[in-house]
Amino acid sequence: MSQASARLRRPTLALVGATGAVGTVMRQILSTREDVWGEIRLVASARSAGRMLDVRGEQVEVLALAPEVFDGVDVAMFDVPDEVAAEWAPIAAARGVVVVDNSGAFRMDPDVPLVVPEVNPAAASRRPKGIIANPNCTTLTMIDALGALHRRWRLTELVVASYQAASGAGQPGIDRLHDELQVVGGNRELGSQAGDVRREILDKLGPDSPFPAPLAMNVIPWAGSVKDDGWSSEELKVRGESRKILDIPDLKVSATCVRVPVVTTHSLAVHAVFADEITVAEARQALIEAPSVVLLDDAANGEFPTPADVVGADPTFVGRLRQALDFPNTLELFVCGDNLRKGAALNTAQIAELVARELTQA
Repeated sequence: MSQASARLRRPTLALVGATGAVGTVMRQILSTREDVWGEIRLVASARSAGRMLDVRGEQVEVLALAPEVFDGVDVAMFDVPDEVAAEWAPIAAARGVVVVDNSGAFRMDPDVPLVVPEVNPAAASRRPKGIIANPNCTTLTMIDALGALHRRWRLTELVVASYQAASGAGQPGIDRLHDELQVVGGNRELGSQAGDVRREILDKLGPDSPFPAPLAMNVIPWAGSVKDDGWSSEELKVRGESRKILDIPDLKVSATCVRVPVVTTHSLAVHAVFADEITVAEARQALIEAPSVVLLDDAANGEFPTPADVVGADPTFVGRLRQALDFPNTLELFVCGDNLRKGAALNTAQIAELVARELTQA
């Protein structure tokens, strides 16, 4: 078969939400990974239509979201708000498109697989609604490492504290943090009295913020929307999504999600309990062997993952690996992952590539 014929057989991809923070990373990833796609269509809201954006080294015009943009498309990667995905993903699927959705609209739908290719790739082929969901970025930060450990020692309990970057709130979160840092930067007097950071930021920037409190020079013990009994939506996502991805319906999970003044890369302190006896040495080897995990664990020499070192990288980074002192069969670990890459864009692209290989082999 000629190379031209091979190219004709490549699936057509639509990237919906191509102009957003994650969509921008998706375009970068499509330009650097193995090229499995034929045509790539860029789709966004009507206000972005007509813009020319780079993908695979070519300038491509952005199309306005409409039913006809999905004609002839095989796979669509969605990075749009939940309500937009809830409306448009079924429209695309009804036109024969396999939708890989990065929103929260379908993650807990029992007829929609929630997929991490390194953990449960087979789930991607069972999609009765024609939709595959991408997990939340907080869950994705830790799930590759936990999946590698669960396969051998059977995870039973999980207690997590997350330290989530501003970019988890999208471009508005990034912009707000930078604006706040400009306000407080260089003023060494701020922070010495209760409320002075808040007053200075509110006085200069006003109250319109994606965060419930100032983020610069601060941490906020809240991420997401309000749910029952004091829980946030982000915390409940960690619980429900971990159970679904790992296929452990009775997994005991408790999470506290905290926003920190980091632009990109989520971190998590993880307390993981296993059914079978596990040693640090065994866990280290399993993590070293996991293809998408990098073990950076030499605390005596100051080697452990931090957001500043991990941002822009694809793998999950793990450090501070310890046997819990007072808990049997329990490990403590610290995990970092770029929330815009593996936490969103990369995992979405990997799922889409699974589908592309399935389609070309059919």
